Amino acid sequence: MQYIGNIIFLILLVAGFGLFAKSLLKIYRNIRLGHEINRNDRKGERWSTMARVAMGQSKMTARPVAGVLHLFVYVGFVIINIELIEIIVDGLFGTHRFLASVFGHGFYSFFTATLEILALLVVIGVVIFFIRRNFYGVKRLTMKELFGWPKQDANWILIIEFALMAAFFTMNASDFILQSRGVLPEHGSFPISEMTLVPFFEIFSFDSGFLMFTEKAAWWFHFVGILFFMNYLYYSKHLHIILAFPSTWYANLEKKGKFNNLESVTKEIKLMMDPNADPYAAPAEGAEADVPSKFGAEDIFDLNQVQLLNAYSCTECGRCTSVCPANITGKKLSPRLILMKTRDRLEEVGRNIDQNGKFVDDGKKLLNDYITKEELWACTTCNACTEACPVLLDPLSIIFEMRRFLVMEQSAAPQELNLMMTNVENNAAPWQYNQADRLNWANEN
Repeated sequence: MQYIGNIIFLILLVAGFGLFAKSLLKIYRNIRLGHEINRNDRKGERWSTMARVAMGQSKMTARPVAGVLHLFVYVGFVIINIELIEIIVDGLFGTHRFLASVFGHGFYSFFTATLEILALLVVIGVVIFFIRRNFYGVKRLTMKELFGWPKQDANWILIIEFALMAAFFTMNASDFILQSRGVLPEHGSFPISEMTLVPFFEIFSFDSGFLMFTEKAAWWFHFVGILFFMNYLYYSKHLHIILAFPSTWYANLEKKGKFNNLESVTKEIKLMMDPNADPYAAPAEGAEADVPSKFGAEDIFDLNQVQLLNAYSCTECGRCTSVCPANITGKKLSPRLILMKTRDRLEEVGRNIDQNGKFVDDGKKLLNDYITKEELWACTTCNACTEACPVLLDPLSIIFEMRRFLVMEQSAAPQELNLMMTNVENNAAPWQYNQADRLNWANEN
């Protein structure tokens, strides 16, 4: 009977990490629905970018208040969960504060005191974020695209993090009193719990049996809460906690505004411009394989894997939308919503595959069913969204590929753009002038 707790702990541990692994594999499968793209060049620069942006939170400092608070929550929560190692050992082997025997009294006291201070910073951060998101009225956090689940999701994460920190302080406060009574051996230092919860417990003069129960209940709540939080991530925008790292690694390192060219189209243009080329010559062997089956993107299958990773990594912070000139001037476009809709479509396709074993055409596409032409053509391609993103996501690349599909596959560009392209084709310039008259303006007084 004495091992029942250990067995239950092991079952929960295996189930929790097993479900988490299953969710990650599903995300990986969905991302691989896109076509491959080689982003393994310039590895030194990519490691540096990932360390600076994902780990160092360098782009968050553009908005200092939110940046500092986010640093409190992110760093504090990650470091505090180092304690999960101790919880796992204690839960499996029935020990208590395993790391105290490893670190020694002095260093363990420093370790636990540091965790308490970080936990306090996490509490401060999540409380301010909750107030800011729900009562302060930050425009990018109150837009209609966040109504419903996105807003609920953000609030639930803040509530969960607050509850986990509350359990952490409760466990430490109970432990401290039990140590002072000699029920538990002396280990650790808990300055925040000692100043806040310990006086509250002492007012009611709780007996040691109740405190032992409270300490253990808080310990179990903290452990189960971490497993719940970990598995909740799959359904949440907070996947960026994990996916920010690969997203920054595979970020586009080219200069902003440099668009990719289709190699097959480039070859065709060079052939047209070469006076010595034979337009009737048979294509080289294997050249047909270089021609894409579709120009641009109509659905998630036509996007590349980094773009789909970006959709899962979006933090929904709205920094991209808040600097988008199209959105600011009242246009329908929201770069944040482009990524959110791409993720929604990707999840819908994933559920389709889960139900049928393979994708069965559902009559829907990312274009029109999720993202409208009006949104796509509202974009000015200024790159403000990609510059503002704190984890280097690129919603513009998705817009560009869907525009490419409209132009090259459906000839569905706006009339003004079609006129410009016709002029370029006929006159080698965007203007409707004969080529012989193009320099007449230089002779005008």
